[in-house]
Amino acid sequence: MLDLKQILVALCITLPLALSAGEDEDILFMNYHIHVTNYLPSGPNGEPSLLLNCKSKTKDLGLRAMVKDEDYTWDTKVNFWKTTLFFCHAVWVNHKEIRFDAFRATRDEDRCMVFHMSCLWAVKEDGIYFSNDHLVWTNAYPW
Repeated sequence: MLDLKQILVALCITLPLALSAGEDEDILFMNYHIHVTNYLPSGPNGEPSLLLNCKSKTKDLGLRAMVKDEDYTWDTKVNFWKTTLFFCHAVWVNHKEIRFDAFRATRDEDRCMVFHMSCLWAVKEDGIYFSNDHLVWTNAYPW
């Protein structure tokens, strides 16, 4: 059986590790899956209709040229301070552009637990839609 001294030693070792982990490195919390799917029509010759770049304060996930039905996916964890944020810049080629928060810990930690720890986004002709269950979609960011 553990005595108080052993428990304190264990806490002194694990707590600093948890607190020092970066925004997407915290091993103590659950992994969230973020999906952004392009539902915009492709160009006349099948060329990409959406340019999407997503990033956090410390991690740039890269720019992608996406055709219809293509999915941009990544995983993250909520850091100890619940400040984890991933935002995206979407450009509908020759039409419109918008910036949106794809994962904000204070907003999404609970609501994205519903469907396999996933935040689902759909880029459509009238805006960026959110769903946490693949059934109900809300236009969260109109163009």
